Amino acid sequence: MPLIQVKLIEEVFTPAQKKDIITKLTDAMVAVEGENMRHVTWVIIEDVRSGDWGIGGQAMTTDAVRALAAGKK
Repeated sequence: MPLIQVKLIEEVFTPAQKKDIITKLTDAMVAVEGENMRHVTWVIIEDVRSGDWGIGGQAMTTDAVRALAAGKK
């Protein structure tokens, strides 16, 4: 039974985007393992509090991730 765990900084993705992530990750697993794996593929999305995730020694915040997604630094 595949288990896919995704950690996201809170308030970056909407509920609709999270649903899309779940669907697409499940589809990717099915593409590799076959349709019989769809009903046993688990996807868990965990939100991490803004500032509790560090990259390169710097705490990442919700605002910082949004800036990255917008192509800003």
